Amino acid sequence: MTADGPILWGVGTSRTIRPHWALHELGLSFQVRPIQARTGETHTAAFTALNARQKIPLLQDHGLALTESAAIVAYLSDTYGTPETALLPADVRDRARCLEWCFFTISELDATSLYVMRRHGDLRHIYGEAPAANEAAATYFQKQMRTVERALSDTSHYIMGQRFTAADILLSTCITWAVRYGVPVADTVLAYNKRATQRPAYARAMKTNAVPGQE
Repeated sequence: MTADGPILWGVGTSRTIRPHWALHELGLSFQVRPIQARTGETHTAAFTALNARQKIPLLQDHGLALTESAAIVAYLSDTYGTPETALLPADVRDRARCLEWCFFTISELDATSLYVMRRHGDLRHIYGEAPAANEAAATYFQKQMRTVERALSDTSHYIMGQRFTAADILLSTCITWAVRYGVPVADTVLAYNKRATQRPAYARAMKTNAVPGQE
């Protein structure tokens, strides 16, 4: 970490906004390196030396170079979170439940559903068109969202109850992503996502995650 805080590489995607959001929720000062995916910027020698996977987001902090958005959010919470701002619960059981939601979101909603649609939609010039795969991925997303709908069917303000957590950052970004792709989402889920994205830290994250010139 420098005098100006951690360094966050990456802007412009549904995955890069997650660490931006976490940093703002924690009230941290940080530096942004606004490189983008699929522009060649992640393939430079300098960036590859930091991350051989050549992926964003990437966080540098105190000699640590950390990739994967969910891991970055968890690290930031553990390192800089206070009892009031932490994004992962301190109680062992509550933390396990929160991580369960995090892992579910990353594996079942992001990788298995939405990224399949991205591959054969936005990136079809690379991976090819596959309408059947896109349709199946959208159906799978809706099926997996039933567990989210049940969790929100009571008076829960956020997915873990009244407190905002790392799970909400991951889940909200996936819901926003799905809506952008035209995947039907239940009204209770849309209302939940509105609560999450109305948080001041989200508005600030949208600004720092914006592609330069497209703010």
